[in-house]
Amino acid sequence: MLRVGLTGGIGAGKSEVSRLLVGHGAVLIDSDRIAREVVEPGTPGLAAVAEEFGPGILAPDGTLDRPALGAIVFFADPDRLAALNAIVHPLVRDRSAELEKAAGPDSVVVHDVPLLTENGLAPLYDLVIVVDAAPETQLDRLVRLRGMTEADARARMAAQATREQRRAVADLVIDNDGPVEELVARVREVWAELSRRAAAQG
Repeated sequence: MLRVGLTGGIGAGKSEVSRLLVGHGAVLIDSDRIAREVVEPGTPGLAAVAEEFGPGILAPDGTLDRPALGAIVFFADPDRLAALNAIVHPLVRDRSAELEKAAGPDSVVVHDVPLLTENGLAPLYDLVIVVDAAPETQLDRLVRLRGMTEADARARMAAQATREQRRAVADLVIDNDGPVEELVARVREVWAELSRRAAAQG
């Protein structure tokens, strides 16, 4: 099994790279998706978040009010983001380990981890792929494609590692400032390298 950490700044295009890698045969473990699962209604994770941040972060239907929580952790005291991460990250780590065990021994397992750099997780993987885009590209995508305000987009970008910090932990970099055709070609090259490394391990 080849364990790959995949990361990139918000708006860099990591989700598209994940989709393309799955198309080539990768087993994807999506930390964001798991992070949503572990705070669904009725979970111990949601109960812990509500206890930490108060009932104001719950919507009337009992689900997590993500915008309300985001306003606290991204715009208020940065210690609040650390408190949230202390609750959610261990739950995500445990679930990710379960999913990895279920993959076959010859699999290329891609862990999509947005905060890989920030949390010092690079040593956990056989290699790290960073999806990289210029900050102005990230900002444009967040505002134009995701409908964020420029202030919200900039706050979320500022809460993450810098471009230089991410590239410093990368074994492979996928540049994603160009057209989608270039991205598809680059991911094909990366998959060939991952397949070669997986075979060498076997």
